[in-house]
Amino acid sequence: MSATQWMDRMVGFHRGPGEATPAMSAFGVKVERRKGMARRRQKQGIAMTETTERIVLASRPVGEPTLDNFRLEELPIPQPGPDQMLLRTLWLSLDPYMRGRMSAAPSYAKPVGIGDVMEGGTISEVVASNVPRFAKGSVVVGHTGWQTYALSDGSSVQKVEPRGPIQAALGVLGMPGMTAYMGLLEIGKPAAGETVVVAAASGAVGSVVGQIARIKGARAVGIAGGPDKCRYVTEELGFDACIDHRAPDLARRLAAACPKGIDVYFENVGGAIFEVVFPRLNPFARIPVCGLITMYNATSLTPGPILLPHLMRAILTKRLTFRGFIVSDFFGRYGDFMHDVSAWVGEGRIKYREDVVEGLKNAPRALIGLLRGENFGKLLVRVAYPSS
Repeated sequence: MSATQWMDRMVGFHRGPGEATPAMSAFGVKVERRKGMARRRQKQGIAMTETTERIVLASRPVGEPTLDNFRLEELPIPQPGPDQMLLRTLWLSLDPYMRGRMSAAPSYAKPVGIGDVMEGGTISEVVASNVPRFAKGSVVVGHTGWQTYALSDGSSVQKVEPRGPIQAALGVLGMPGMTAYMGLLEIGKPAAGETVVVAAASGAVGSVVGQIARIKGARAVGIAGGPDKCRYVTEELGFDACIDHRAPDLARRLAAACPKGIDVYFENVGGAIFEVVFPRLNPFARIPVCGLITMYNATSLTPGPILLPHLMRAILTKRLTFRGFIVSDFFGRYGDFMHDVSAWVGEGRIKYREDVVEGLKNAPRALIGLLRGENFGKLLVRVAYPSS
């Protein structure tokens, strides 16, 4: 099961019949409404002048995505039929996995089709409902993608539990938080006194990894981009150390921060950072491989030494454990994750930071920036404010 399929099962989205097809497709272009839509909107109590916007994949990127790979479409608001409800998107989550969905290369999940709505987790409010268990005004978490309105039959959305700001269900109490929790505790298995190193330490996953490591009695060493992020990781999140990956003497600084070597390396980045971490791995080190963000835009192998023979020898002689994972691998542990992490957040033992972009139209530019490492914290798009 892919991460998207996990989200669909947990808090997913089901498109029902009746979603309109845009009459025209372009940024800022006004479209004609289907006949009869205005009358149905009036009966549902939805403003007759309202339309919905969605961002679709216009073309597959070669290398780094550009704005030309996305297209904004405007179309009439879809109307809920029997056993359906209309959702208005409030928050959209932007995550590195979305770059993989833009590619047709073989992966663990089906890519977004050309002309299809970009995928993404969302927080939405119910604005009209023919689903008895979801009243108008309910707030739900789902996977409706990059659009301002969507239809759901309610079969795979969940009401947002009142455990703090609603958007936390897309971050620390959602897929990124569970990725950190399961990858570290089930694969990394840190013991008290061991050293845990995590790349992208100020991000949505890495920040939680280091804080859980500290809760479990391990030393937490982060790697992040720039002095501001490193300061946040140590002073706000409580890591024992954080190293700027842009520093020319990164290898020396990592060795100084990890005098006893590295027992767990939580891999989010790959590339040159792994090359620096690799020689510091202790015997029996565990490496949960969560992401390789430096490679997502690559069109060819990065120039440099061929590490595979050295890596394979180290795996043998140091008895290293590498394991790639997808959050859906641990679907059955969702209750454990929510129990533990919601308690740690409530106790102030896990802190988090949000990087909020305003407006759906800015999502493409924000995703491009995310893949460059420009975000600072969990990247979210505020699509709309709640109606009440």
